Amino acid sequence: MQFFSRRAVLAFPLVAAAGAALAEDDKQNTLILTTKHGKVVIRLRPDLAPKHVAQIKTLVKRKFYDGIVFHRVIPGFMAQTGDPTGTGSGGSDLPDLKAEFSSEPFKRGTLGMARASDPNSANSQFFICLADSSFLNGQYTVFGEVVSGMDVVDKIKAGTQENNGAVENPDKIITLRLASDAKAQPKPKATSAPDAPAAEPTDAPTNQD
Repeated sequence: MQFFSRRAVLAFPLVAAAGAALAEDDKQNTLILTTKHGKVVIRLRPDLAPKHVAQIKTLVKRKFYDGIVFHRVIPGFMAQTGDPTGTGSGGSDLPDLKAEFSSEPFKRGTLGMARASDPNSANSQFFICLADSSFLNGQYTVFGEVVSGMDVVDKIKAGTQENNGAVENPDKIITLRLASDAKAQPKPKATSAPDAPAAEPTDAPTNQD
């Protein structure tokens, strides 16, 4: 039974603080996914799927995923994204990837690559497991895991089991970035005037809705 064909078919409380706490090597394999509900911190697993991780990182550096919707979300199963057409049949201009199946289990928070019936057809689409999904083990490539922010993933707008997770007016990825590329927030400049009131910060977060 195919769950991720192209036709049918991740928290640190403060990302800046999280980025500061990460070693440089970790930052190179940490993604920060932003939705209107908040931020999700993802650890990539090049030890399991080096070619898939390399392709994801290439697309992230291109800002390929910015604005792409979660087109298929099945409650209690998974949330799928990565198709620029929003239909489940699209991908990037990069080559499809050969499967890198492993013994790593699919569990809540696991990121796996979507594919068509051909095991070697993964490209840009991926899914985040909302619950343990052992029936996927050994059939799809695991390339990462959510280390913080599953409460945010749980809020992504879902479809239904009956409509195979198709979502009307779906939520989207606002940005997807490598932690190593995240820019530090500027600090407000101190005023030199005596007894002047403190300046209001100019980089306060805005409502993403």
